[in-house]
Amino acid sequence: MQTPDFYENDAALAQYLEFHFGESWHGEPNFPKELADAALAALDGRDPGKALDIGCACGRSSFELAREFQHVDGIDFSGRFIEACRSIAKEKRVRYARPEEGELVSHQERSLDALGLAAASNRAVFHQGDACKLQPEFAGYDLVLAGNLIDRLYQPSLFLRHIHERINDLGLLVIASPYTWLEEYTPKEHWLGGFRRNGVDVTTLEGLKEMLAPHFRLLVEPRSLPFVIRETRNKFQHSFSELTVWEKVR
Repeated sequence: MQTPDFYENDAALAQYLEFHFGESWHGEPNFPKELADAALAALDGRDPGKALDIGCACGRSSFELAREFQHVDGIDFSGRFIEACRSIAKEKRVRYARPEEGELVSHQERSLDALGLAAASNRAVFHQGDACKLQPEFAGYDLVLAGNLIDRLYQPSLFLRHIHERINDLGLLVIASPYTWLEEYTPKEHWLGGFRRNGVDVTTLEGLKEMLAPHFRLLVEPRSLPFVIRETRNKFQHSFSELTVWEKVR
């Protein structure tokens, strides 16, 4: 089972570089690109001025958003991931050793130019940070994207109850999550859903609606996005992430 320090080791970095920039597996599209494309489509004529990709991991969604946005901030808790993002932005290429079997690896290289991202990459800037304690300068966004983030925060309510302060009026908050709540990351008292309250099932979507209602409205019906994370040549995680789009109304 993964623990919070998993995201600081070499295996995690290689796994997520493959997830962001590697091949597509089992017929599923590249998830970070699909997520960014969904966020861009949701803009529907809104100003693509400034975006925040919170929990950016290895940066693919940030680079994809930068194709349309004038400025993108990518923030992740993992220092290793942010180092990788900055290196990719500078060198315009990705290099990593992909695990195959046991100690065996294959050396992979991808260029941002081949992915159509090189020209826009300078508009993405990466920072190490805590989604639950964002610094004051991270504000004035037309879009905030939180991909596969909320169920890995130690107290997601801290993020959700204050994120409206970072978003312009009528700006968007796009959340995607498989809702895999684990006490290794989030103490049970801070789960948004996936439990029973007074004998009634509480889902994460219900928890999101309750927490975001003071400042947001759900813009479209939720939908699922598939994703595949490759661990080795013979081991994959095949999951679905529920996508919700919220508009700031007050």
